[in-house]
Amino acid sequence: MKTKLLMAGLVIALPALLSSCGLSDEKPDAATTQAAVTTPGVLVEDVWVRATAGAKDITMTAAFMSLTNPGKSEVKLTSATSPVAGLVQLHEMAMKDGKMVMREKTGGIAVPAESHAHLKPSGDHVMLMELKQPLKPGDEVPLTLKFSDGSSHDLTVPVKAFTEEEEHYHPSATPTSTP
Repeated sequence: MKTKLLMAGLVIALPALLSSCGLSDEKPDAATTQAAVTTPGVLVEDVWVRATAGAKDITMTAAFMSLTNPGKSEVKLTSATSPVAGLVQLHEMAMKDGKMVMREKTGGIAVPAESHAHLKPSGDHVMLMELKQPLKPGDEVPLTLKFSDGSSHDLTVPVKAFTEEEEHYHPSATPTSTP
């Protein structure tokens, strides 16, 4: 009888002992799972694409936006795609030989933990090249953004006029000097 009571006690107590030692193969509780599912990735806001109407080179344009990372780790925008462009790259403006130049940004665009990254004219941006059609204000452009955390955003982005052309943003054949 004592043996049966001892065995019954072990049957009841053993799962509790094992779970307290971390040896249980139970799944995370619902609250933990819910928190993981609802924790947002990078938030994308104020997205727009520059119209090609009136531009010197109508075969390319750029997309601009604000990226907010509420997470505890840096996330990078690693790539983008759009069916309106034959080629899409992440670009930056950087100094080279004393001049500001536009170039592909290798390694992606960092969005620091609990902070923002602003893609804007004369700064980091998504470059859409080999455009398949002109883009005028009021058009909408499909754009997919991919991030280093495995997330992606499929967006429909409005095309807006951009009248503040700068020579270093769309280089011309004849360089101009600024006083």
